Amino acid sequence: MKEEVVDITIIGAGPVGLFTAFYAGMREASVKIIDSMPEVGGQLAALYPDKYIYDVAGFTKVKAKELVEQLHKQAEAFSPSICLNESVQQVKKLEDGSFYIETTSSSHYSKSIIITAGAGAFQPRKLKLDNATEFEGNTLHYFITNLNHFQDRRVLICGGGDSAVDWALALESIAKQVTLIHRRNNFRAHEHSLTLLKQSNVDIQTPFEVTSLIGNNGEIKQVIIQEVKGGKNEVLEVEDIIVNYGFITNIGPIKNWGLETTKNAINVTMQMETNIPGIFAAGDICSYDGKPKLIATGFGEATIAVNHAKKFINPKAKLSVHSTHLFA
Repeated sequence: MKEEVVDITIIGAGPVGLFTAFYAGMREASVKIIDSMPEVGGQLAALYPDKYIYDVAGFTKVKAKELVEQLHKQAEAFSPSICLNESVQQVKKLEDGSFYIETTSSSHYSKSIIITAGAGAFQPRKLKLDNATEFEGNTLHYFITNLNHFQDRRVLICGGGDSAVDWALALESIAKQVTLIHRRNNFRAHEHSLTLLKQSNVDIQTPFEVTSLIGNNGEIKQVIIQEVKGGKNEVLEVEDIIVNYGFITNIGPIKNWGLETTKNAINVTMQMETNIPGIFAAGDICSYDGKPKLIATGFGEATIAVNHAKKFINPKAKLSVHSTHLFA
């Protein structure tokens, strides 16, 4: 006999996955969460626990690790089964309509699946300089887990998106000096963040790019920056470099599950359903026209996915309910 079949299996224990588990619990569905990481929280926990998140309703700003803690606590209200250090390899639909899920270390059965795997596996886009590897893991950073590491240090941040601008603002009051360099004149961050950046003491260098690292024994001492499409060069005194060029993502085995995908994202309908009935997706892993990639968007998608998964399992179930009714 096969093991217990849960109502909903959530693949991915990032912020959207945790909220999906909570809302599924509110719909009185039995829930299992599977994630390849050793802890819940996804990229928020692994890459930038001290980074402030600004797009969550009810919080002017909240640190990533604090948001994860609250989401985990919220999900635990319904005691979901959480399986960590397990990477899902195969998903097969069985004759009775349920799903068989094979991971690197176990197997699971579920009446429906909601994929909340974020961007999938990810690797940072690195600084392409010959001696860059000499400083990686010491004074050249692609991930930040502790802001206090940069206390009273001269920090150079490379990048033009939200992460680069957010780190510059977060470190302004901690580091001795913060310089933000971008190879274009215009940044891609949110308008309000850019307003705060202009009002800050961050030294903004555009359009420049790093062309040389100077230092020894893993310690960066100086960098040479060059004007893009220009002849101007400058030497900056720097102790740490943070590179925010984005990530190279790969959804890995998900590509082999028979799901329709576009550019490493799963295509979904307005009901968050994939091309395979009973499999839904929410968060950055799913794609549809006009989608903004925000945590807040993923939370909304999670409720839609859960409600339609509930309807898939039991056609007589209500499509949605108000949380005030559930806790009354």
